[in-house]
Order: sequence, then C-alpha cells, then structure tokens
Amino acid sequence: MKKILELDGTRIHDIPSFYDEVDRVFMADAGWTLGRSLDALNDMFHGGYGALQGSGPVTLVWTAFEKNRRDLGIEATRAFLQAKLAQPGRYDAARIQRDLDALEAGTGQTFFDIVLEIIAAHPDIGLIAR
Repeated sequence: MKKILELDGTRIHDIPSFYDEVDRVFMADAGWTLGRSLDALNDMFHGGYGALQGSGPVTLVWTAFEKNRRDLGIEATRAFLQAKLAQPGRYDAARIQRDLDALEAGTGQTFFDIVLEIIAAHPDIGLIAR
C-alpha cells in the first residue's frame, strides 16, 4: 500500500514556514530537523531518512497549492537570492546573480518551481496538488 503524506499549505507563507511544514510532515519521528536547503530537501526525497525511510512509493498531497505558488514565488525567491548574495564567501555570487537576473527578467525559476522540479526528479514521489 502506498504511503500518503500531506503538506498543509495553509501553514506555509514563506520559505522558512515551508521548511517548518516539511519538518512536521517528513521529519516528525526522526528526532532532528532537515537542513534549510534545497540540497537537503532533495536528499530527503531520496528516502534515506524521516517518513520516507524505506517507504517505497509515496503520494504527497499538497493542499493550498496555488496559494503556496504565490507564497514561494518571485518575491520570496528574490529575498532568498538576495540573502545568499549578502554572503559572498559562502555562495557562488556570480551564479546567484545570474539566477536573480533571470528571475527579474521573467525567465528564472522561483523557489516554488525548484521545489516542484526536485519532487518531479523522484519517481517514487507522486504529487497531488489541491
């Protein structure tokens, strides 16, 4: 039987609250929280820990999906990228600036787009948007 997990989009209003909801759903029994990075999110979807550990195929129901598309859209992504630019020794500033320029030009990915891309890269995770 396929495991069903639900992200409650009404709990999500920005990037930090997105990670809080991911922790609530996926990491509740792990005893630790997921790192606040897209790489950590991708690693989690590989299924090595948390609610996905050894679970096989999973259906992820994401409620308030369109609200979250806006919540994690251009403005949140701009702030996310600008915060990275403020730490030039930690991130590839040239790449982050290219990402920001593309976002401003309307051709770049939002944080929401990237999360969906990460989920789509994991065939054992089926997404139902509500």
